[in-house]
Amino acid sequence: MSEPTLTPVSQTSKVILPSGSTFEEANGAVASFPFSVYTDDHFFLTGAADQVAYTFHKLGGDVLDIELTKEQVFSSYQEAVLEYSYLLNIHQAKNSIGDLLGAKTGSFDEEGQLQDTTNLVDVALKFPKFKFEYVRRVGHGYSTEAGLGGVTEIYSASFTTVEGTQDYDLQAIVSSSATTDTSAPYYGLISGSRINVTKVYYKTPQAMWRFYGYYGGLNTVGDLASYGQYADDSTFQLVPTWQNKSQAMAFEDAIYTRNSHYSFEIKNNKLRIFPQTVNVSPKTMHIEFFIDSDTPWKEEGTVDNGVDGINNINTLPFENTPYQSINSIGKQWIRRFALAISKETLGNIRSKISTIPIPGDSVTLDGPALISQGQTEQEKLRDELKTIFDELTYAKIAQGDVELTDAVNKVQERIPMRIFVG
Repeated sequence: MSEPTLTPVSQTSKVILPSGSTFEEANGAVASFPFSVYTDDHFFLTGAADQVAYTFHKLGGDVLDIELTKEQVFSSYQEAVLEYSYLLNIHQAKNSIGDLLGAKTGSFDEEGQLQDTTNLVDVALKFPKFKFEYVRRVGHGYSTEAGLGGVTEIYSASFTTVEGTQDYDLQAIVSSSATTDTSAPYYGLISGSRINVTKVYYKTPQAMWRFYGYYGGLNTVGDLASYGQYADDSTFQLVPTWQNKSQAMAFEDAIYTRNSHYSFEIKNNKLRIFPQTVNVSPKTMHIEFFIDSDTPWKEEGTVDNGVDGINNINTLPFENTPYQSINSIGKQWIRRFALAISKETLGNIRSKISTIPIPGDSVTLDGPALISQGQTEQEKLRDELKTIFDELTYAKIAQGDVELTDAVNKVQERIPMRIFVG
């Protein structure tokens, strides 16, 4: 008795998935792909063609008809590659965004591909070498505000006091000088920008410059022991450098807290001097300031380092991962994910007709079961990849290195050291 064959002759559908496909067929069906991403890549089209045979055998096409077209399998394969690229870019964003804040971003088309790559560094597939660039830019701002350095240009200007006048508009004074005084280093730089005053001071008469402090008399020398006249019988002590430095700091502190006859306050770049100046001294006041357009808080005219660069995950210059950069691990995940999509697609097709009549009975199709199975497998594959990526963040890798080092050190602690006998 001969065994019956289970392979029908297209009894349920006019569409039957072929047992395989070729690069030429995939290339000829480029127009059927939902997106144009990867369609110009020979290796991607070959992988999509190979997916047809993989799907055919995994779904039992050599036993039962598979109501799918090869074009649907091509689409599933493309979707799987795009999903892998999406999850990979999310992972890389977690690793690198902290080192890329403020860097130049890019423009993207409707498929997420970069349009303008001029002077743009491809960071998606690069290890972001850690730099203090972002912290340094923030530090520059704080340093400028605190008067401790930074990269902001500090300018100085002076104005003549008027007897009996307490209030002086520093913004107006400096702006006027910036348009008339060609010798000023800030000439033509203000143009409506706000200045930020960091210091107000005046200089004593030249006769007082010979002092190391306000103690009276000429040629007074502070030697940390006594303060006498610089005369033939003056004595000088040999002291360490730190002691001289301490004396200098004390002298500088005395200038601000004891030597000045005036105090001041600044509100909205308007200076008020206490008490009222008289026709004695100081005749000239000096200020130090920087211009808003020079500060790290303002845009510098480019998006390379300014506030208009990368600020979140959306502005990272990441496009779809190049197909040829995906290794064997990624490609096997893509095959499995594309198969799960094909199961869901086949389930949706078979759900259109729940039963098929046959002589004397009917056959119930497995559409809902295939949909559920395909969706479950997709979610499982996503979770699997996310778990792997989470364990391979640069922070986790560094933590693992620490744990490995600690473990090695503990092993070495148990190794007895040789006793040296001299």
